[in-house]
Amino acid sequence: MILCLDIGNTQIHGGVFERSEIKLQFRKTSRGQFSSDEIGLFLKSVLTENKINWNEIKNISICSVVPDILHSIISGCIKYFQINPFILKAGVKTGLKIKYRNPLEVGTDRIANAIAAQKLFPSKNSIVVDFGTATTFDVITKAKEYLGGLIIPGIRLSMESLNKNTAQLPNVEIFKPQNVVGRSTEESIRSGLYFGQKSIVESIKKQIMREVFFNDEAILIATGGFSSLFENENLFDVTIPDLVLIGLHEAFQMNHKAE
Repeated sequence: MILCLDIGNTQIHGGVFERSEIKLQFRKTSRGQFSSDEIGLFLKSVLTENKINWNEIKNISICSVVPDILHSIISGCIKYFQINPFILKAGVKTGLKIKYRNPLEVGTDRIANAIAAQKLFPSKNSIVVDFGTATTFDVITKAKEYLGGLIIPGIRLSMESLNKNTAQLPNVEIFKPQNVVGRSTEESIRSGLYFGQKSIVESIKKQIMREVFFNDEAILIATGGFSSLFENENLFDVTIPDLVLIGLHEAFQMNHKAE
């Protein structure tokens, strides 16, 4: 079995693969500091509670956009699983031609998403929209070129910014509103967050299709924690919440075979 860990700004998203099938997914907050013992014990506990024998974890694959806690996680994997994990980073095999001006600047979670998009939809153009702390757009051609994309504030980050920088606007529970026009402050914020992101996706997709793919076909993929909000909007061709884990699994396999 392979344990895959996506370390984001808000959460650690983990998954366990048996061959190519995801057997378990879990999440843990990544805010604040924690020790190698805390992460090692947490991983063993979550596996045990879900009836997965942690002794059957033979490899670990990690991507991280939070350098401050990566060392603790690597140390926890070594101490509690006796596994030196594979880290998705610049220089490893990805199967992609990275066209970013400085490839070191690309978040490895974005690369993992791109790897998974090409794995699942080979020989097709794709646009991946990841609804996380930030909402990111990643553009991949059918020639396996990672062109780059866009980064905008995510839904929760936008809400927290409104609350922090205004005197009377509260944090709200995030779900799909019934109407575009809110009739209370909370409804208005919720509607703005939801329909604002929806409109951004619609507009940016049109521009990418026109300026990058010259109106050639492309698959629009939604992923990330808030992607399920838009599942019934006919906005995306497919929603794959665990796309980054699939990419991490594929990246490990590519580099393992290369070795």
